[in-house]
Amino acid sequence: MRHQKKTVKLGRTAEHRKALLANQVCSLIEHERIKTTLAKAKAVRPLAEKMVTLGKNGSLHARRTAVAVLRQKNAVKKLFDNIAPRSASRNGGYTRIVRLGPRMSDSALMAYLEWVDAAPVTEEKPKDEKPKKTKKETVSETPVETAAAPEKKEEPKKEKPAAEEEQPKKKRKWFGRKSE
Repeated sequence: MRHQKKTVKLGRTAEHRKALLANQVCSLIEHERIKTTLAKAKAVRPLAEKMVTLGKNGSLHARRTAVAVLRQKNAVKKLFDNIAPRSASRNGGYTRIVRLGPRMSDSALMAYLEWVDAAPVTEEKPKDEKPKKTKKETVSETPVETAAAPEKKEEPKKEKPAAEEEQPKKKRKWFGRKSE
């Protein structure tokens, strides 16, 4: 019987899974918000909450336990100095999972995992570049040298008749030979 053996295996061995979850928690501590699959987010959440509980304790033993699990001293330092004090008044529920929808490549459900007490993060769309200037605009921007010079009018170019347009190339039937 598999009593008390419930764990999300994520298709990995135990060592790989522990390393993955520790790295995800370290990324969450460093960046305050991570984008991952929904299954990984649900697996990371309990470990992240346990680390915050250790951070709230603040003892040397709690710090060493966190280093043993996360394996990154700088992440533990940030956890104990910044993240845990923010959550001091909260009794659990330090993280939030925001569902995003399926990923384009393999349709895996994606989600953001973020701290509840963190400042809200807004993603800005990149601004479009300046529109390119056309030839007419650059000609009109040039200063006129003499006022007495006669103005030249630009004549619109005539389009080629439809008969003179290039005909489409023939498709090749065989990759090794060119069609004639």
